[in-house]
Amino acid sequence: MINIHEVIETNKMIEQENLDVRTITLGINLLDCAGSDLSEVNQRIYNKITTVAKNLVAAGNKIQREFGIPIVNKRIAVTPISVIGASCCKTIEDYVTIAETLDRAAHEVGVNFIGGYSALVNKAMTASDELLIRSVPKALSRTNRVCSSVNVGSTKTGIDMNAVKLLGEIILETAELTKEHDSIGCAKLVVFCNAPDDNPFMAGAFHGITEGDAVINVGVSGPGVVKKALESVRGADFETLCETIKRTAFKITRVGQLVALQASKLLNIPFGIVDLSLAPTPAVGDSVAEILEEIGLEYAGAPGTTAALALLNDQVKKGGVMASSFVGGLSGAFIPVSEDQGMINAVEVGALSIEKLEAMTCVCSVGLDMIAVPGDTKASTISGIIADEMAIGMINQKTTAVRIIPVIGKSVGDRVEFGGLLGHAPIMRVNEFSCEKFINRGGRIPAPIHSFKN
Repeated sequence: MINIHEVIETNKMIEQENLDVRTITLGINLLDCAGSDLSEVNQRIYNKITTVAKNLVAAGNKIQREFGIPIVNKRIAVTPISVIGASCCKTIEDYVTIAETLDRAAHEVGVNFIGGYSALVNKAMTASDELLIRSVPKALSRTNRVCSSVNVGSTKTGIDMNAVKLLGEIILETAELTKEHDSIGCAKLVVFCNAPDDNPFMAGAFHGITEGDAVINVGVSGPGVVKKALESVRGADFETLCETIKRTAFKITRVGQLVALQASKLLNIPFGIVDLSLAPTPAVGDSVAEILEEIGLEYAGAPGTTAALALLNDQVKKGGVMASSFVGGLSGAFIPVSEDQGMINAVEVGALSIEKLEAMTCVCSVGLDMIAVPGDTKASTISGIIADEMAIGMINQKTTAVRIIPVIGKSVGDRVEFGGLLGHAPIMRVNEFSCEKFINRGGRIPAPIHSFKN
């Protein structure tokens, strides 16, 4: 039972501390849309999305009105398109037509993003996978709502270094084709290791092939709530600190589950998971970096940052799993630079570098996220950054990702403005020493010894 004290407390979180449901994401299985005729496949995809998701936005708005809980985004994730297009797509342009179909369908039902323009190449690329990956720059430059992801490795399979090399080139090409808008196409492309099938957050969401026909996944976010709670225990010991984070995460997750169950009921679609991720926004007070500062750091990036982030991530997960039996997705703390004013401040004063961010990704939920770098960064250097992050995920049996944005025409010291939820970011320095010979070896990095658990 919820008592009046908890109702008042939740209202305060919403009104004063930036608590929100970041996204209701509807996953849709498109396997029954596959076929050999491209025009028929496109029509089936459009019809299915606009039928299954026709009431998604209305349901989200209704829940927001009834419960007073802000629901920032309504989104769709679909089956990885490299699977759906395998029989009918023979050229890059063929795949781009599917991206345009996804974009039209997303516009029709009113969602802000649709994810799943994706390929899963954990071990190697099929011809279809490679074709989709090569189509990504054109697809993202010709659409507004389509998001793309590529999973290039896993703990069980190792890392497909051929795909890693290719994606360094693809990211630069995407940057070039969207340079009139500060290379924003790269903000809609993420490279994963150990990608989950039920992630509701963009740009990495796709409807995994292990999922059912349709599912409701909800992503909740509350960095401001956690920071406010920690203000009341300044100077307390670590046990008190951990207990405070855990209790706060519990309350936030309960809000997410309430919304998820109500959306499931309204849409008559099964509830999947709640993803409790402390996903920051450019709004004042909605920052993971500010939580780290409240824990006791002068800036994110100071000595102790990795330990503080590990503590935060672990307690968030512990609180979440007590609140819901179906916590999934990524769940933990995100550390995107452009979307977190505290992270931006840390970069600008010199406290935070890409190398320190990489160390932090060993213990956070995802990886190098929304990192803006000089537009003249080499493709091999981008591939090297991806390879490093994928190795962290593979060895540590966790999800890691890279969303890096080489901003054409910008260099270190400049700033890029993406606007809206994506915020703004300083252009960060990249290590300029070459890794080209390493990247050009080709082939696959094998799975680690501890992957053999059968």
